[in-house]
Amino acid sequence: MKQGDRIARLIESGDILISHHARVRMFERNVSTDDLIAIISSGEIIEEYPDDEPCPSFLIMGLVNATAYHTVIGLCRDHIRVVTVYIPEEDKWIEYRKRRNDS
Repeated sequence: MKQGDRIARLIESGDILISHHARVRMFERNVSTDDLIAIISSGEIIEEYPDDEPCPSFLIMGLVNATAYHTVIGLCRDHIRVVTVYIPEEDKWIEYRKRRNDS
C-alpha cells in the first residue's frame, strides 16, 4: 500500500494523534484541526525519514488559503502522529518543496 493511501485510510478512520507541541504550534499559527487534516490529506510528501523512531516520518507541504505549510507526521502502524506544523521560510526553501543548499 502506498504511503498516501495509508495516510488517507488512517485519517478517514480518525486514527490521528496531534502532539502537544503540534497543538501549541497550530494555536500560534492559527491552524485549525480541519486545516491540518487538509494539509496532510491533500499535501505533497517532500521528504521522508524512514529511520525515525518510533515510526517512519514524513514532511508534507500543503496549502491553506494560498499559504504554504509544512507538517511533520509519524506514520505508525495503526495511527498518524502529528509532530509539528509550521510556515516554511522562503529563504530556506525553493517553492516550499526543496531545501536550499546555500542556507
